[in-house]
Amino acid sequence: MATLFLTVGLPCTGKTTAARRLETEQDAIRLTKDEWVKALYGDENPPSAGDVIEGRLIRIGLRALELGNNVVIDFGLWSRDERSALRQAGADLGAAVSLRYFHLTPAEQRKRLDQRQASAPDTTWPMSDAELAGWAAAFEIPTPGELDGTEPVDPPPPGFTTWSDWRTHRWPPSLSRPTP
Repeated sequence: MATLFLTVGLPCTGKTTAARRLETEQDAIRLTKDEWVKALYGDENPPSAGDVIEGRLIRIGLRALELGNNVVIDFGLWSRDERSALRQAGADLGAAVSLRYFHLTPAEQRKRLDQRQASAPDTTWPMSDAELAGWAAAFEIPTPGELDGTEPVDPPPPGFTTWSDWRTHRWPPSLSRPTP
């Protein structure tokens, strides 16, 4: 049975390091959005393009799962809806789903970001303390049941009949967003 690994957490908490380890240890295909955004946009980080890149990588990942390959989605997945949509997609394909949550104190997160900016500035973007705090406030911490797989996947949000419909809305196939 193939496994879908989902890295969950804020910037500079260790998600990509763990994703690289999973890629090797689990013979998985690793799909890291930031690497694609950097390759395509350099110092720019346009939010709408990031959503499309995530959507494309998810499509690749789901196809790889369908073919029996392990997959690591390395995006952060800050919302419960994002995680639910991907948990359901994995289940629909008969794959196991494993959430890996990464959390650090704000001070350690800032330290790691500063180290990354100093040693490998081409792999990240500058982030202010205000941005980090705002993102932390918006982040929905996964529940223990999400993490261990015992909690059922929620129904899709109002306005969507399936998680597949919601995925297409959240991660559009192109820069022109579809309407729900």
